[in-house]
Amino acid sequence: MELLYSPASPYSAKVRMAARYLDIDLTSVSVDTNAQPATLMDNNPLGKIPVLILDEGGSVYDSVAIMHYLDRLSGGKLYPKKGEKRTEAEILEALCDGIMDCLLAIVYERRSRPEDKVHQPWIDKQWGKVVKGLDYLNANLPKTGKKLHGGHFALAAMIGYLDLRFAGEWADGRKTLAEWPNAFGKRFKDYAEMRAPD
Repeated sequence: MELLYSPASPYSAKVRMAARYLDIDLTSVSVDTNAQPATLMDNNPLGKIPVLILDEGGSVYDSVAIMHYLDRLSGGKLYPKKGEKRTEAEILEALCDGIMDCLLAIVYERRSRPEDKVHQPWIDKQWGKVVKGLDYLNANLPKTGKKLHGGHFALAAMIGYLDLRFAGEWADGRKTLAEWPNAFGKRFKDYAEMRAPD
């Protein structure tokens, strides 16, 4: 299988880490979404990454759909079996993905407009959501036991993206959250390699 991805994409990082954890062999193919290459557009009409191209034909897109596909492929090793625990993992993933949505909205606002046209109230609104989400996570950090799940990988990808694009802007006052990657890294040895662009 091939995974179309971008090195800086936190959604791609989440999927790539989960696949590595599950020992699922993926060939990662970096693509420039701005160029809208045929291999991307033919496999996701939205032109967004990540996209998983299946060996038997067809594709799976959106990081959550890919994560659930990997879970089924692994025989259910990516999410807890018990309903309540699975829901907790899925909510954690949704929260981290939502924070990443806000972070990307800020990055794109700054990147796509001239400096004098950047709409600061929009950035402030997105950052307010980020702050609330990070504060919640700092106060309600998930346990990192022997088994990792999809929510953990979303959290790891989110922190990796914060460190990449917002270093020095988020960790103060959130010691518990800022130190979480140390515990995660003990369970997932490849985190240091996969959290940042390669």
